[in-house]
Amino acid sequence: MQEQLVAKFKELFGADGEIRTYFAPGRVNMIGEHTDYNGGHVFPCALTIGTYGVVRKREDNRLRFYSMNFEKLGILESTLDDLKPDPAADWTNYPKGVIWAFGEKGMKITQGMDLLLFGNIPNGSGLSSSASVEVLTGYILKDFYGCDVTNQDIALIGQYSENKFNGVNCGIMDQFAIAMGKKGHAIFLDTATLEYTYAPIELKDAKIVISCSNKKRGLGDSKYNERRAECEKALEEIQQYVGISSLGDLNEEEFEKFKSAIKDEDRQKRARHAVYENQRTIKAVEALKNNDVEMFGKLMNESHVSLRDDYEVTGIELDTLAEEAWKVDGVIGSRMTGAGFGGCSVSIVKNDAVDTFIEQVGKAYKEKIGYAADFYVVEIGDGPTRLA
Repeated sequence: MQEQLVAKFKELFGADGEIRTYFAPGRVNMIGEHTDYNGGHVFPCALTIGTYGVVRKREDNRLRFYSMNFEKLGILESTLDDLKPDPAADWTNYPKGVIWAFGEKGMKITQGMDLLLFGNIPNGSGLSSSASVEVLTGYILKDFYGCDVTNQDIALIGQYSENKFNGVNCGIMDQFAIAMGKKGHAIFLDTATLEYTYAPIELKDAKIVISCSNKKRGLGDSKYNERRAECEKALEEIQQYVGISSLGDLNEEEFEKFKSAIKDEDRQKRARHAVYENQRTIKAVEALKNNDVEMFGKLMNESHVSLRDDYEVTGIELDTLAEEAWKVDGVIGSRMTGAGFGGCSVSIVKNDAVDTFIEQVGKAYKEKIGYAADFYVVEIGDGPTRLA
């Protein structure tokens, strides 16, 4: 893989100078959805699929980008003097945004780059291809350009660039999970404080299966920002009666006590999801500590129902994937993962049921939706790294 990418890089950009190769993973969130911007807990893990980058520093200020996933776009060019979002710049708004954000944080980049990317994350799947590109770019700026940052800094700068440059009001989870990934572990992250612990995922006789709906979605033009605004308004209403800084500060009992402060029924449902999902995530990690994978799966199923009924971010594609999964013997738990509105589901499936799961869910999905889903049996990997 690396040899092919380097060969393509040299074909496009020439063979002179020092060329380095990097990798940043994608991520999947096992449980804790739409809690990250509500001051709650999340439980994501980095994957062994992700984004590869081949890069060379330039002596001038030109930026030349090429993606093997979007070959028809060809080489997209820019300069360090022209770091502003531009629809015509397409996917390059993500690396450009990170370079811009480093400058905003006092680390101005003065040398351009030639960068070739290849991602084996399904595009638009909800496995964070955009955050993977952001973390990859940040790691290149750390390792190749000598910027003095930690991987946690890279995560925060990636979120900042997505919020301020690309206009998506995302939380910290995606970039954090990718930048801080650890093989065989998920990250139990308190998004309010950024305190985190690594929790081993020991499934023994089961696998994690990602089911990709193949419904394309864009976070910026979805209802993502709308949901966030609804939660912020609900928080303001509750704060009239109780001193909390986020919905994540409430447990279920406290929410039931104060929910009447939220004057709109939809906002009340959104807030209920944020509170209950946070508590589900805490319970799910406790279940794993006790080797109770069955309880973890039950909480995954409950998470999907809440995302469907209270948060209303699933849609027919993700509901079909989850509901068909629940019918298969050997499925421990299944839920939508990511922002919703398309994207993926994540399931824990017993080893001897994986083939049946893919066949049965795939058949039902195609019959109902009209096009096929894709399935990936995934492993939990490390964070970003330099390969060569």
